[in-house]
Amino acid sequence: MFTVQDLTPLFPKSRGAAKDLISIRSAMTDSRKVMKQSLFIPIVGENFDGHNFLADAIKNGAVAALWQEDHELPWEIPTEFPVFFVEDTLQALQETSSFYLNKVNPIVIGITGSNGKTTTKDLAASVLQVKYRTHKTAGNFNNHIGLPLTILSMPLDTEVAVLEMGMSEAGEISLLSKLAKPEHVVITNIGESHIEYLGSREGIAKAKLEILDGWREGTFIFDGDENLLQPYHNTYQAISCGFNTTSTIVISDIECEEEKSHFTVKGERYTLPISGKHNVKNASFIIALANALNLTPEDIQSGFNHLEMSGMRYEKHIGKNNSLIINDAYNASPTSMKATIESMHQLKSKNHKILVLGDMFELGKFADELHRNVATVISNEVAAVYTIGEHAHQITEALQTVHPEIECIHFQNKETLSNHLQDKLTSNTVVLIKASRGMKLEALLNDLTD
Repeated sequence: MFTVQDLTPLFPKSRGAAKDLISIRSAMTDSRKVMKQSLFIPIVGENFDGHNFLADAIKNGAVAALWQEDHELPWEIPTEFPVFFVEDTLQALQETSSFYLNKVNPIVIGITGSNGKTTTKDLAASVLQVKYRTHKTAGNFNNHIGLPLTILSMPLDTEVAVLEMGMSEAGEISLLSKLAKPEHVVITNIGESHIEYLGSREGIAKAKLEILDGWREGTFIFDGDENLLQPYHNTYQAISCGFNTTSTIVISDIECEEEKSHFTVKGERYTLPISGKHNVKNASFIIALANALNLTPEDIQSGFNHLEMSGMRYEKHIGKNNSLIINDAYNASPTSMKATIESMHQLKSKNHKILVLGDMFELGKFADELHRNVATVISNEVAAVYTIGEHAHQITEALQTVHPEIECIHFQNKETLSNHLQDKLTSNTVVLIKASRGMKLEALLNDLTD
């Protein structure tokens, strides 16, 4: 990546062999990880302080460290070990990532949105790697700590960096955008996630648009069907994608099957190896991006064919008695929960459909209303709806008034829910599990699968 000596202009206060040509091959904030030739960056968190673990980091391969000046350096650290003193190690982590990003100098793609950003990131990486050496955000490393670490994990020969940008409050995406300086940006949609802190969908839209703060004016790709983004249709280099014919890229002739989706864009027919109209729109963003980066329709389809999705996103598992369990429990918002439920309508191989729905977090005063609204997309194709959590009972209560023929039960704990579910599993049963990350409903898989 770089040498210890390269850090000296960034962080002039130092001790030990700070000016030596010692190779740094990785950066780590977790002292428990074994990473040879690593730079250790201790972060101060709410419940931990990485400064307490420098000795462990050295044992696990650290050859240099950043160190916050208000912490006393442990006496047992070897005097020759390179230490760079900084005011704030988090800020220093971000500065180190900016230095490395400039060194590698890839084309940077910034992706944000209330829903679909991880799927869109996976699609982007899958398509762009057909032509470019591509690096992408791993897991949910999309915040003020995760994004710098994503950058610092790039191979030196990276040509395109696909960076997911998440947030929980205003100002966070602005920081990430200014840090990454994306040439191309994508806003997948404006939903209700974090409405508790941002107050309204208008507030959410404003926060997502912060991605333009560091934008280097390549292309700005966004949801053309979102009214809150309508003023941006005439923005320089803007490309809107949607089902609405006023969009720059119009999606048409959609056919969703159980395992795939077919659609047309600009006269080209594409097949996506996942189902759902919401995923088709995510794919349209990537077509716009790929066009800007000179990929052909054949390149794009090849990338779609080799798509690898991040974990716990519409994962399919064989359940007991040859049932099908769909684990989509990584996260949930009203928009994503409704989209996933609607995609279940395309599933034809199993006719006994059961929805297991948990709480959606960070909805504040809108929580009850937005949970109730989920019931509007549940049809009598569904045999049963089981809910769990503080607010999810609103779904079953709303559904009972519209579809009394659907079995609706709210459970107080996972154990009771699991026991009830296991009795329902047959070869004709499909179970969808969907909730916010904090509900940890993926724990049900142990009981439901063989």
